[in-house]
Amino acid sequence: MSGVVTGDAVVLGLRPAKLPSRALALAIDLVVVWAAYLFISIALAIATASLDEAAVMAVSIAAFLLVLVGAPIAVETLSHGRSLGKLACGLRVVRDDGGPIRFRHALVRGAMGVVEILMTFGVVACIASLVSARGRRIGDVFAGTLVVRERVPTAHAVAVPLAPPWLTGRFAELDLSGVPDGLWLAVRQYLTRMRQLDAEVSRSLAERLAADLAARTGTPAPAGVPAPEYLAAVLGERQSRDARRVQASVVGASGFAGGPGPALPGVQVRSVGPASFARPAPPASSAPLAPSADSAEASAAPPPATGFAPPA
Repeated sequence: MSGVVTGDAVVLGLRPAKLPSRALALAIDLVVVWAAYLFISIALAIATASLDEAAVMAVSIAAFLLVLVGAPIAVETLSHGRSLGKLACGLRVVRDDGGPIRFRHALVRGAMGVVEILMTFGVVACIASLVSARGRRIGDVFAGTLVVRERVPTAHAVAVPLAPPWLTGRFAELDLSGVPDGLWLAVRQYLTRMRQLDAEVSRSLAERLAADLAARTGTPAPAGVPAPEYLAAVLGERQSRDARRVQASVVGASGFAGGPGPALPGVQVRSVGPASFARPAPPASSAPLAPSADSAEASAAPPPATGFAPPA
């Protein structure tokens, strides 16, 4: 499901980065990393001048692994796939389903990069990128990642539509562990481009994706819920779970379990305190207050647009 072709011969896919832009980003990263490695090597040579040859060799190997291997892995993990070179070239490393990478993805890419890039001077990585249909090197294949263009024209940067309010929280108990990344990618790409497709083609493709998603979760889609709304609601539930998982890991790493933790870009977290619970009812003798003009206007305001119409 990583490459879904519609009836209009429209391929729903990410925008893979081309080899020249990836090579330029890699060159920037290598210049920065090697400069840091040389500076650290000179400093270590001065600091370990009094040690024997074996100790100096051990320190040199440790510096090589930490700077040339460990540093790129740490940078890609903390920046969610954007090293200094990729940031300058407008590129990002993402999972096959379009989501942000984690430590295990960066670790596999960094470990394979030692052979592909450092030991062979990038020859193996260039050959693999030229042979691959999506420009992936061997590290991307084993890690399940893809380098994509992050800077796209405004006309193509379409956000995933929000789920309708009447479906919010309805799939909170749904088991999403059996859904593969390729199916999530197809659902995400369909929702961002469904308005560009023919109405009949869009409907049939949505029904096909909804059937695949229901088969993977083991729970049929609710009766009366249109396929696009069902896809948007389930994808929104999955994104909410990912956001809560990332926020929990950041809060746990900060060492303050009771604190809110640092804010994440694009993630809205609402703290739950005593004021969020039910308040005691007012005394029976108190008379109900008449609604003010402002509250009447607020209640009459239409709900926020989500891109879907409520059910009839």
